[in-house]
Amino acid sequence: MTSPAERGLRESATFDRATIAGIQHAAEHGVYDIRGWGAKRAVPHFDDLLFLGASMSRYPLEGYRERCDTDVVLGDRHAQQPLHLATPVTIAGMSFGALSAQAKESLGRGASEVGTSTTTGDGGMTEEERGHSKTLVYQILPSRYGMNPDHLRAADAIEVVLGQGAKPGGGGMLLGQKISERVAEMRTLPAGIDQRSACRHPDWTGPDDLAIKILELREITDWQKPIYVKVGATRTYYDVKLAVAVGADVIVVDGMQGGTAATQEVFIENVGIPTLAAIPQAVQALSELGMHRKVQLIVSGGVRTGADVAKAMALGADAVAIGTGALVALGDNHPRYAAEYEKIGSAAGFYDDFQDGRDPAGITTQDPELAARLDPVEGGRRIANYLRVLTLEAQTIARACGKAHLQHLEPEDLVALTIEASAMARVPLAGTDWIPGRSGF
Repeated sequence: MTSPAERGLRESATFDRATIAGIQHAAEHGVYDIRGWGAKRAVPHFDDLLFLGASMSRYPLEGYRERCDTDVVLGDRHAQQPLHLATPVTIAGMSFGALSAQAKESLGRGASEVGTSTTTGDGGMTEEERGHSKTLVYQILPSRYGMNPDHLRAADAIEVVLGQGAKPGGGGMLLGQKISERVAEMRTLPAGIDQRSACRHPDWTGPDDLAIKILELREITDWQKPIYVKVGATRTYYDVKLAVAVGADVIVVDGMQGGTAATQEVFIENVGIPTLAAIPQAVQALSELGMHRKVQLIVSGGVRTGADVAKAMALGADAVAIGTGALVALGDNHPRYAAEYEKIGSAAGFYDDFQDGRDPAGITTQDPELAARLDPVEGGRRIANYLRVLTLEAQTIARACGKAHLQHLEPEDLVALTIEASAMARVPLAGTDWIPGRSGF
C-alpha cells in the first residue's frame, strides 16, 4: 500500500493529525486532555545558542591540569546556614505521590553522592527522601498538603512555590489511582479520590502577605534556612523584582519546558514563556536592584545536557534544576519497556501519561508491583552518573572559553543561531553584532 505522501496527499499545517485527534477526543469524551511531561511544541531553546570557544583572542584552559571549579553557595542573603553545593545542578521538586517512594529515594541517593540538593515537591517529606538526601529543600505549595512545621525544621532550605513552568497560574492534580493509603495519610485526603490543589496560597493575596509569610518561616526555622521563591516563567522581570522585595534568598524561575506530573495539555502548550526568554529578564531585574549573585537565581525547564547547564549559567543563572531529565536517567521511556508501553497505548520515547499511575518503569506510580521494579540503589547510581556527566560537560565548555569557574561564563561567550533566540537570549546573531530590538536596525 502506498503512503499518503506517495499518493500526493498533503497534511494541513494547521489541522495536522495530532490536532485532528485532539478534536475527535474532545468531541467523543467531552473532557480536556490531561497528561504529564512538559511542552512538546518547538520553541527557541538552548540548542539555538552556541559558545565562542577560545582560539587566539581568548586563552583556553587545559582540562588535564587547570582547574575549573563548579561549587555554588545558595541562600547567603539572610540565612545563617546557606547551602554549599559541589555542583550547580540540583534536583527539582517532584512529589511523593507523583513519584514512587523508590524514585524519591533514588533522587536523594544520587544527589547526595555528588554533593548537590534534591527537593520534596507537594505532599510532604518521606522518611526515605530525608534519610537519603544530604541536602533537602522542602517545598511549600498552595495546597499545603503534608505541611508540617517539624519538616520545615528538618529541611536544609524552604521553597515557597508560587508557580510552575508547565502550568503558571494553575493548580496541581493527582488522580485517584495514585492516591494510595500512604499518600492519602500524608496529605490528609481520602484514598482513591482525585485531588486538585489550589492555584494560589490561601493566606496571601500579594507580595505584602508573602513577605509576612517568609518572616514567619524564618522565625520557625530560627533564621537558619535559606528561603527560595519559585515562579513559573511569565512576567518574569516583575515577579523577580517582587520576590527580592519580599525577602527571598534564592529565586527559582521555571520555564514552559518544565515538566509536570499532571495538568491540562492546553496549559502545558499555551501558557508561560520559554526558559531562554525568562533568564535574561530575571537577570535584568536582579541587576537593576544590585542583587545579581547576591540573591541566587536557579533556572529550570528543559535542562538536559551539560551544554544546557553552561548556557543557562552564561546567561546569568547561579544554578539549574532538573526534573524530566532525572526521570529519564532513572529509566523513564526506556526501550526495555517498549512492549509494555505499547500495551497501554503509548511507546518508548513518547510516554507522558504520568497521571495514570501505570508507569512500567516504576517511577511515576504508586502501584506496589510496578514501583518495586525500581531499585533505589541502582537508581541512585544512575542519577549520580547523570549529574556527574552534566557537570563534566559544563566544565569542558567553560575551560574551552577560558573560564576557571562555571560562574565566570557570561553572555559574551554566546551567539545565537536564529533571530528569535537572539532576541530572547539577548546575545548577537552568529557572525554579527546584531541583537534584534537592541542594536542597530
